[in-house]
Amino acid sequence: MPFLELSLAIAHHEQERIELALEEAGALAVTLLDAEVDTPNEQAILEPGVGETPLWQRIVLSALFAADADRVGLLALLAELLPDLAPEAITMREVADQDWTRAWMDDFKPMRFGRRLWIYPWNIEPPADAGDAVVVRLDPGLAFGTGTHPTTALCLEWLDGLDLAGKHVIDYGCGSGVLAIAALKLGAARVSGVDNDPQALLASHDNAQRNGVAQGLQLFTPEAFTATPADAFVANILAGPLAQLAERFAACTSPGAPIALSGILAGQEDELLAIYAPWFDGLVVSHSGDWLRISGRRRR
Repeated sequence: MPFLELSLAIAHHEQERIELALEEAGALAVTLLDAEVDTPNEQAILEPGVGETPLWQRIVLSALFAADADRVGLLALLAELLPDLAPEAITMREVADQDWTRAWMDDFKPMRFGRRLWIYPWNIEPPADAGDAVVVRLDPGLAFGTGTHPTTALCLEWLDGLDLAGKHVIDYGCGSGVLAIAALKLGAARVSGVDNDPQALLASHDNAQRNGVAQGLQLFTPEAFTATPADAFVANILAGPLAQLAERFAACTSPGAPIALSGILAGQEDELLAIYAPWFDGLVVSHSGDWLRISGRRRR
C-alpha cells in the first residue's frame, strides 16, 4: 500500500507544535532530519540531551500519511500554522510501502571506533575470527543515536582508550545505551545509565539485553539517580546542561577518574573549560567537524 509523504524545512523552535498538529491530523509517523545535510545516508541522529530535545537549527520534517489523506486539508492546516511559509516549501509525494528500518539497515555498515570497538548492525555478522575486537550490535535508524553522530563517535573512541576492567561507569544522557553497552563490553563491571526520557531508558535496557550485558546496567531518571562516584564518567548531551550540571558531575566522579563531555559545538568550549576547571585537571578538547569532546580527570 502506498503512502503520502509531506515534507517541509522549518526552524527548530517550530518543530514541536507542527509535529503535534500533524499527528492530530493523522500522521502515521514523523521523521526529523538535518536540513543542512544533502545526502540522506549522512543524516545523523543526535542523542537526546538531559532536560531538552536536541535539534539542528533547521530541520526537515517529513510526515507519513495514508495515501487517501486529505491533501487540501493538510495544506490548509500548515498555512494556518505557518502563514509566512511559502507554499512551494511544502512537498508531497506518494511513496511505496516498504520496511523502513530495513532500508536504513541496507545502507548501514560496521563502524570502528578507536582500536578495538566496533558497532555492527544486526543484519551483518562480525567475522568469526575478530581477534580482540569488541562488538556492539545496534539497529540503525532508531531514535537516540547509533554511533553515526560525531558526538557519539568521540565518546566511543574515548571509551576504547580506557582500561575499564572491573570498573563502575556513569553514562549521563544514555539515549540508546550505546555508550553504556560499549563500556560493559570493554570490561566495565557495571554502568549507571541516566536519562530523563522513559523511552530512552526502555531503549537502553532493550539494547543491553540484546547485547547480553543487561545484568551490568542500572538505569535511572535524573531525579532518582543517587549513585556513588564512578571510576569513569561520560555525558553526551548538550553544552547548556553540561554547564548547569558541572557540580553534580564532579560529585559523581571519583578522584583521579577520567571524564568525557560531548554534544558541544565549536565555540562553546571556552565557557565549559572554565566551568569545569575547579574540579578537573588536564582538560583537553578533541574535534570532529563542528563537534567537540572535552576530556580530563577529576582532581585529587
